[in-house]
Amino acid sequence: MSDLKSRLDHFFGISARESTFSREIRGGLATFFTMAYIVVLNPIIIATAQDVQKQYIGDGTTGPNVALVAAGTAFVAGVMTILMGTIARVPFAMAAGLGINAFVAFSIAPVMTWEAAMGLVFLEGVIIGVLVLTGFRVAVFHAIPTELKTAISVGIGLFIALIGFVDAGFVRRATGGPALEMGIGGSLTSWPIFVFLVGLLVTAGLVARRVKGAILIGIVSTTVLAVIVELVARVGRFSAENPGGWQLNQPTVPKPSEIIGFHNPLTLFTEFDPFGAFSQVSVLLAVLFVFTLLITDFFDTMGTMVGVGRQAGLLREDGTLPRTKEILLVDSLGAAVGGAGSVSSNTTYIESAAGVGEGARTGLASVVTGLLFLGAIFFAPLVVIVPHEAAAPALVVVGFLMMTSVREIDFTDYEIAIPAFLTIVVMPFTYSISNGVGAGFISYVFIKIVRGKAREIHPLLWVVTLLFVLYFALGPIKALLGL
Repeated sequence: MSDLKSRLDHFFGISARESTFSREIRGGLATFFTMAYIVVLNPIIIATAQDVQKQYIGDGTTGPNVALVAAGTAFVAGVMTILMGTIARVPFAMAAGLGINAFVAFSIAPVMTWEAAMGLVFLEGVIIGVLVLTGFRVAVFHAIPTELKTAISVGIGLFIALIGFVDAGFVRRATGGPALEMGIGGSLTSWPIFVFLVGLLVTAGLVARRVKGAILIGIVSTTVLAVIVELVARVGRFSAENPGGWQLNQPTVPKPSEIIGFHNPLTLFTEFDPFGAFSQVSVLLAVLFVFTLLITDFFDTMGTMVGVGRQAGLLREDGTLPRTKEILLVDSLGAAVGGAGSVSSNTTYIESAAGVGEGARTGLASVVTGLLFLGAIFFAPLVVIVPHEAAAPALVVVGFLMMTSVREIDFTDYEIAIPAFLTIVVMPFTYSISNGVGAGFISYVFIKIVRGKAREIHPLLWVVTLLFVLYFALGPIKALLGL
């Protein structure tokens, strides 16, 4: 046992990073319980969305395969987090990226099949991997202004928050009035909305108190409240005749046989088509989708690496991390495997900071987190009792967390502030992440030209902006050509 412990110490560099086995295990547990909510949240976002053929992930025609996607989410997160721990040897955990999964569900899937949509996610991961190996990733990173990258993250945060409000029925499309309204006819009169509001306050309070696992605790406690409310009030499922019903799952007390079960996540690996999108939509649109996925993955990972790495004391004097290439390679593999497994791109999670806060400094913590994710596969059936109203508070709070970086944008400099503003607001207002990214790029280049600073624009940014101009002009061009 002591020999094994010595080998593990040498492999992970536990003593070298002034850590201990107990701190690494405790850190791995903290990271898992802080981000385990993704096993519930990811299926609610992607498993309940229909593609262009009105099918759900996994060829579902009669209803969402929520439990299966939950199992797949846990499986891919577990495998990728273990690889991050053993190959990169850092305390970074991976799982399906919030924001990316929303983009896939609400922007890509509606115009193509789920197989083709996940195929684009797979291709994006392969491309990022190539960019890592060639060193080109850094060049693209430098091409886009830092504050515009920040604006993309902030815009995605607002978009996620809006999805949470809509999913909970707190915000609805108005009839005969404004575009949107609060609750039912402007009134918060239903039990499910009450559950959502309680869940939002509880989750926000836990996050404000820096409670580890706050989001997961919020989801679980709000689900318990939803089950109690349904038992007492018999609310029922949402319908035209019952607008005050539960928006997704009707929370009920699970039977013992429903608590533990196994859904084989490997079946989802037969559901992706790497090149299917190019025969279902225009090549230009497919390329823009891949680019938007790539940009989101790019900068989320960069920010997480620097932020968590600094907290763990892993940054060198020049601001770089040890084994940077390995970290980026595993992260790009996470995107490809996430697409192949039909659970969306997997990326490095900022919640890894929770484990670092508990003392984690090495990849052993990631191995612990990954093993816990694999164990979560067997409890996937539990997610079918979680209504939108119980998970939506997490979306709103995660949206807040993503928006906090808005302070890094200099709104006194209109040259960057206007493109950043357009990026942020266009995403939620048009229900499209790619629209927001395009609006930001185009306005940034235009303002630079107007101010006589065209030479400051990176050549890669010219190319990207031209692609977005063509993307927005596709409708008029098709109409003009009679297509």
